[in-house]
Amino acid sequence: MNRQQLRQDWLSGYFSGVPFDLTTASADASFRSYYRVATPHGNYILMDAPTEHEDCRPFIHVLKLLARQDIHVPQLYAQDLAVGLLLLEDLGDELLLDVLNDDNVFTLYGQAIDSLIKIQSTTPSEHIPPYDLALLNQEMALFVDWFLGKHLGITLNDSQQHTINSAFSLLADNALSQPQVLVHRDFHSRNLMRTAAGDIGVLDFQDAVTGACTYDMVSLLKDCYISWPNQVVASLLERFRSAYNQQFNQQITPQQLTRWFDLMGAQRHLKAIGIFCRLNYRDGKKGYLNDIPRTMNYLRDTAAKYEELHAFGTILEDVLPVLADST
Repeated sequence: MNRQQLRQDWLSGYFSGVPFDLTTASADASFRSYYRVATPHGNYILMDAPTEHEDCRPFIHVLKLLARQDIHVPQLYAQDLAVGLLLLEDLGDELLLDVLNDDNVFTLYGQAIDSLIKIQSTTPSEHIPPYDLALLNQEMALFVDWFLGKHLGITLNDSQQHTINSAFSLLADNALSQPQVLVHRDFHSRNLMRTAAGDIGVLDFQDAVTGACTYDMVSLLKDCYISWPNQVVASLLERFRSAYNQQFNQQITPQQLTRWFDLMGAQRHLKAIGIFCRLNYRDGKKGYLNDIPRTMNYLRDTAAKYEELHAFGTILEDVLPVLADST
């Protein structure tokens, strides 16, 4: 049975005679796809996660953790783990990416930061994996393998490889030295919604880990899909610092948080650039290549700001002409 027929049959069984209309809602960077289910009694979202590629159990586990913290995640109405189908609450269609502007950025991001503090207040369970050295390095290697190697066709010499290894070590050490909290891991404008209730709906949290306290703030404020002036980022980062210190009885200074944030951002942006290339070559999702220049600019700015990354920044500048020729 094909997936389309499977979805129809499964929903027919659940709604038991109630008419419904199924339309595509969205797809994401994984093998999951989402459908809006319209019925006379309201709308739902069907998440289709083929079991040969996806496991719904982490999604359900994290959903329950976050719901206990009064974070607006979709309510789960029905599940069939054997086939990879979940019926969820429909949080609407107002992604933050689509509604953010200069007038509402502080309000909407302020709400997002409030939700993030709740996420970080969640006690991770034994089922939440650590964002450990192996995972950090595995992610940064995507930049070398898929961006430099596959996308640009660049083979590093020994000196360049040493420089990159040193940069990766600095960035991993920075992540591991920070307070470790529950990390959403994709806390950005395409996974946050402005709901009809006026709060922030949180999606796509199934890859949560226990990791650095600045990781999700990087996802939010140095978003690969939308960028903001430095003064806006600094102001919102200070709002987070104040809320974090108060919530966890900490005394993190602005200077310390900024360094953590910037270097954590470099790690995330290395990963993101590699993933964008992998999505293109492995999965045929070419559109993500358009997000590389913005993400690369974040990376270049951080390399220029910190002396320990200047040599790495030189490599980035050297590959820019090759990147320009590839687009």
